[in-house]
Amino acid sequence: MAELLLITPPFTQLNTPYPATAYLKGFFITQNIPVHQQDLGIEVILELFSKDGLNALFTKAKAFDTPSENTERILALKERYLTTIDSVISFLQGRNPALARQICADPYLPQASRFEQLEEMDWAFGSMGMQDKAKHLATLYLEDLSDFIVECVDPHFGFSRYAERLGRSANSFDELAAELQSPSTFIDEITLKLLEKKIQESQPKVVGFSVPFPGNLYSAFRCAQYLKTNHPSIKVTMGGGFPNTELRDLKDPRVFDYFDFITLDDGERPMQLLLDHIRRPQEPTYLKRTFCRIEGEVRYVNNASESDIKQSEVGTPDYSGLPLEDYISVIEVANPMHSLWSDGRWNKLTMAHGCYWGKCTFCDISLDYIKIYEPIAAKTLVDRMEELIMKTEFSGFHFVDEAAPPALMKELALEILRRKLSVTWWTNIRFEKSFTRDLCLLLKASGCIAVSGGLEVASDRLLKLIDKGVTVEQVARVTDHFTQAGIMVHSYLMYGYPTQTIQETIDSLEMVKQMFELGIIQSGFWHQFAMTAHSPVGLNPEAFGVIPKQNDIQFANNDIAFEDKTGIDHSIFSFGLKKSLYNYMYGVGFDWPVHEWFEEKMPETSISPTFIEDALSQPEGYQNKTNARVIWLGSKPVVQSTKKGKMKVELHSNTDIIQLSLPKEEGQWLLNKLEVLGLNHPATSFKSLKESFEKQFGDFEPFWFSKPVNVLRANGLIAV
Repeated sequence: MAELLLITPPFTQLNTPYPATAYLKGFFITQNIPVHQQDLGIEVILELFSKDGLNALFTKAKAFDTPSENTERILALKERYLTTIDSVISFLQGRNPALARQICADPYLPQASRFEQLEEMDWAFGSMGMQDKAKHLATLYLEDLSDFIVECVDPHFGFSRYAERLGRSANSFDELAAELQSPSTFIDEITLKLLEKKIQESQPKVVGFSVPFPGNLYSAFRCAQYLKTNHPSIKVTMGGGFPNTELRDLKDPRVFDYFDFITLDDGERPMQLLLDHIRRPQEPTYLKRTFCRIEGEVRYVNNASESDIKQSEVGTPDYSGLPLEDYISVIEVANPMHSLWSDGRWNKLTMAHGCYWGKCTFCDISLDYIKIYEPIAAKTLVDRMEELIMKTEFSGFHFVDEAAPPALMKELALEILRRKLSVTWWTNIRFEKSFTRDLCLLLKASGCIAVSGGLEVASDRLLKLIDKGVTVEQVARVTDHFTQAGIMVHSYLMYGYPTQTIQETIDSLEMVKQMFELGIIQSGFWHQFAMTAHSPVGLNPEAFGVIPKQNDIQFANNDIAFEDKTGIDHSIFSFGLKKSLYNYMYGVGFDWPVHEWFEEKMPETSISPTFIEDALSQPEGYQNKTNARVIWLGSKPVVQSTKKGKMKVELHSNTDIIQLSLPKEEGQWLLNKLEVLGLNHPATSFKSLKESFEKQFGDFEPFWFSKPVNVLRANGLIAV
C-alpha cells in the first residue's frame, strides 16, 4: 500500500521519463514515506501501438463516406500494420537491433503519406548509420498511424501532447469543462484502464498528478474525474510546470470538482505539508503554496513560515517503478539536437535551482522556479550521478537547468574526471564569456557532448533590450570554443520581439547564416516571441512598446495576446526563417541572399558578409586569469632523446602519437610540472606556474604560446 501515487498523465516524451515524479519520489524516500509512480504516457503508447491495440483501433475507427486517400491506404494495409507493429516497437526499445537491416533494405514497413518526404530527406539521412536511419523510418511509420488516429478515432491525439489546445492559454475553464462532460475517447479508455490497474496495485491514499505542459492537462482532469467517481476516498492533487505558470490566478471553483488541491512551484514542502494535513484533517491554514476550495470559494493558502527544502536535502531522483527498458527512441527530423531530446535514455538532474542570470525580459523571472537561485555542490551532484548509474544502469545525463552556471559546470567536470567516471551529458547554458577555450576542452573531457543556449535575436540592440548580457560577437566566440572542443551547439532563435523591425529580422537571419556556414552552430530552432504574464514584458508591457489584450482570468493565464506598436505582422517571417534554417543545418543555401527565403518582398541585409568571420579573427588577448588552475589531462610524456641542448618528447593521445622538441632545460621543467598538474595533486595556479618558470628562465608568455606548448594545450594542458 502506498501513501502517495505520483502520475505523469499522457503525453510527454517517448524516450525517457519526465523527471518530476522521480524528483518527488527521491525526496519522499528520505522521509520514509511509501511512494509509487506511474508514467501513464508511455504505458498508453505501448498499449495502443501493439497488435492488440491496433486491432482495437481499427475496429473503433469511424467509417467515413469520403475518407482521405491516406486513411484508405492505411486501412488497405491493415494486416501489414498488425504483422509489423510489435517488431517495430521492440526495435525502437533497443531489443531488436537486427531489424534495422530489414527496415532499411526491404519494403518491410507499410508506407503512407509521411513517407512522401523521404525523397527530400535522403540527402539528410543518407550518411547516418543504419540504426538511426531505421529509427527514422520506423518513426514515420508510427506517425502514419498517428495521422490515422487523428482522422478516424481521436482528433486530440499527439505523441508528445494530448488535447493541447484545451490547455493552451485557456483563460476560462468552460471549454475544458464541456469536453470533460462528453463521453470518454478511445485514448481515455486505455488511459483509465491503466490507471485503475495501478490504483488496485498500489492502493494509494493520495494521487498526485504532475502536469508539465498544456498537452498533459486534459488527461489529468479526465483521470481526476474518474477517481472522484470511482474512488471518492482518494485525495487528488495537481502540481507541475503547467499550474506553476498558468494557474496562479485561478478563480473558478469548478476545478475543485476534480482536484482537492493544486500546489505551486517546488513540490517537496507543499506535498509534505499536504500529506500531514490529509493524515490529520484540520483547517488547511498551514499549507504552503496550495489552492483548495473552502466554503465554495477558491482559496490560496501559503504558510510562509515553512521554508522550502534545500537542494542539498531533496535526495536523488528515484526512477524505480517506471518501465525504464520500455521507452522508445524515435528520430522525427534530421536535427542533431532534436535527436538528443527524442532518442536514447537520459537520467535527468539539475545543477542549480533557478537561473543565476535571472534578467532576460522575455522569461518568467518573477516566478520562484527561476528567481530563486540555489546551486548544488559538485560532489553532491556526482554522488547522485553515481547513484543513478547504479540504479538505472544508464550513464547518460541531461541537466535540465534554466541555464547551467559555468563555474559549477567546471567543478562538475573536475569531479567527474577525478572519480574516473565514464558518462555522457548535455545541458542548457548562456553563451557568456566564461566559456573559454580551455573550459570547453575540460567539459568535453568529462563527457559533455552538447549544449543549447539562447542567441535569441541576433541583434545587439535587441539583445540589450532583452537584457541577455551577451553580444553577437561574444556568442560567436563562445560557440566557436564549444565547436572546436567537439561539443555540439544548438541555438534557440527568436523573432518578433517587441520593437523588432523587418530589417533587424533580416539582419538576424544573416548572422545565423554566417554562424552555420562557419560551422560554429550545428543546430537551431526559430520561435516567435510570446508575451507571458510573469515576464518583465508581460508585467510592464508599455515599457516595451506593446499593448496587451487582457481577458477576464478565471482559469489559466500565461500567454497574453498583444499588439506591437510597430504594427508589423511577424508571422510573415515564419516559413522563410524555418526553411532557411533547415537548409543551413545541412550545409546548403549559403549562396542565397537571405531576403530571398521569403515570399514577401524583404530588404537586403545590412550586415557585412564577413561579420562573424571578422569577429572570430580578432585576437582574444591573454585569457588566463592568474588564479586559474592549470591541469594536465593527457598521458604521461616519455623522453625519447636529449642531445645538442634539445629534448625530444613523445606522448600518446587517444588517436595519435605526438612528438615534441623542446629546449632541454625548459623541457625538463615542463615534464616535472606535468607530473604534478594532475587532478589528484594539489591545485597549481597559472600565477604560480608563471612565477616558477620566470625564476629559472625569462618571460613566460613566449613559452606558453610556443608551438610545442600549443600542441600540449590542444591535447590536455588547460587553465580553468
